[in-house]
Amino acid sequence: MARGPMAGVSGPGKFSKRTDGLSFQSTEYGSGVENTAAKAGAPLAKTPDVRPTSRSEMGMAPSQLEPVTSLYAPSQRPDEPITSGIAMGDGPGPEALGMQSMMNGPKLSDILASMLPYDNTGEVAILYQNALSRGN
Repeated sequence: MARGPMAGVSGPGKFSKRTDGLSFQSTEYGSGVENTAAKAGAPLAKTPDVRPTSRSEMGMAPSQLEPVTSLYAPSQRPDEPITSGIAMGDGPGPEALGMQSMMNGPKLSDILASMLPYDNTGEVAILYQNALSRGN
């Protein structure tokens, strides 16, 4: 019979005791057989398969997958600028990925200005002044 939280807390280290009323460490002869029989009657949870998927299971031939490049290997794209994919420097920027730049959106100060009528604490006004001073 479980006693629950009213039984109090267990002591530390060697003074610890179960507080739920269960005891599976019986010293009686044959109690292990009873415990094993009780566990056999209960369905066990199925664990997911954690093995990596093989190339044949993915339906790909080994030649279709690119090998993993090590950290210190020479560049696989020596003609591509290092700034490719970012919004500065040589090479295509985020527009090549179909992403809109944050520079094209509304300014932070404009967004905060639209929130000023609902600012009861004055915090939005402070943020608005900071944004204006930075040119955002």
